[in-house]
Amino acid sequence: MTEKRVELKKALNPIDVWALALGSIIGFGCFVLPGDWLPKAGPLGAAIAFLLGGLLMLIIANSYSVMIKNFPVAGGEFAYAYGAFGRYHAYICGWFLALGYLSIIPANGTALAVLGRFVAPGLFEWGYLYTVAGWEVYLGEIMLATFAMLFFFYLHYKGVGAAGKMQSLIVVLLVAAVLLLGGGALLNPVTSTANLQPLFAPGKSAIACIAALLAIAPFLFVGFDTIPQAAEEFNFSHDKTKKLMYLAIIIGAVVYATVTLSTAMAEPWQDLIAGKPVWASGQAMYKTMGNLGVVFLMVGVLMAITSGINGFFMATSRLLFGMGRAKVLPNWFTDIHPKYSTPYKALIFVLIISLVAPWFGRKAIIWIVDMCAVGTAIGYMYTCMACYLLSKNNSSQYARGGYGKG
Repeated sequence: MTEKRVELKKALNPIDVWALALGSIIGFGCFVLPGDWLPKAGPLGAAIAFLLGGLLMLIIANSYSVMIKNFPVAGGEFAYAYGAFGRYHAYICGWFLALGYLSIIPANGTALAVLGRFVAPGLFEWGYLYTVAGWEVYLGEIMLATFAMLFFFYLHYKGVGAAGKMQSLIVVLLVAAVLLLGGGALLNPVTSTANLQPLFAPGKSAIACIAALLAIAPFLFVGFDTIPQAAEEFNFSHDKTKKLMYLAIIIGAVVYATVTLSTAMAEPWQDLIAGKPVWASGQAMYKTMGNLGVVFLMVGVLMAITSGINGFFMATSRLLFGMGRAKVLPNWFTDIHPKYSTPYKALIFVLIISLVAPWFGRKAIIWIVDMCAVGTAIGYMYTCMACYLLSKNNSSQYARGGYGKG
């Protein structure tokens, strides 16, 4: 007797899916790292790199859209690797992605502590426990991260529809904050485009400046690949997937460029970074719009952090669910909640790992994120190769690995 295939409920609309991708693309670093990007590339060099990086990601997104249309199943890249190259390749791809996705959730959770240290110094820095690699671990900050992760776990546990609506709200606030920051930088008499000079980092060619940041573009745009993880839960035609991914990537590139240019316009950017400010963007927004500018920036940071937690909770749990359904992980991961129709055991597993990680300190988590970032590139590679193979064969010949649609 053939075992009945476990499937997820279709509950995500196009806006939720677009928000899922964009919210996962724009992370904490978008608002914190311009001070590191400017000396490497200069304002124009950075902006061009982000836009070119987005264009390159559109090529990869095209392969994803083809695969989603032909194989609309949870598991995304894992499923594509299984269908194209078999179980062992899928195992490698799946675990690289799972480790990368899992590490991003506590990385965002502990980013709340970093934001707290800027916004309200001392508020969460209580209950000192120990120091790991120079990072002081406080019980108060761990509780802050724990609360955030428990909240988003609860949303996903109750149903992906609720999580999707929350993501849409978060992303609207995120985009609004960026628009206000960009508008303030352009219209405020304090700022000037003259502050963008020199347009490229001194001592480097324009090409070298652009290449310096273009090299990390694949990692800046991690998040649009959360869409294939949710493909099984779309309540609309998968033909719309390409437009949703393209829109998320293009807006993501514009957001990166806008925040960086807004930072550089507040004052001559070389003077800004010469003082080695703890938070260059925060200092720039304070000079541009005072406390109101800092509030807009903090809203953007908070929304970027929470959208990442929300998006990768979904992506990680669906990836583990897909791996369980393919018998790469225990069948336990495929259990669906009888009332909420969610892969609740996979969500519980993700929550447990995410709650443990902050106890090791933020710097240790960032090390793991940096090491596991290669998993995303591996996912891109398998998807593009699977798409190429699919173009040479029809879908029934393609799915020799046995996962595919069925």
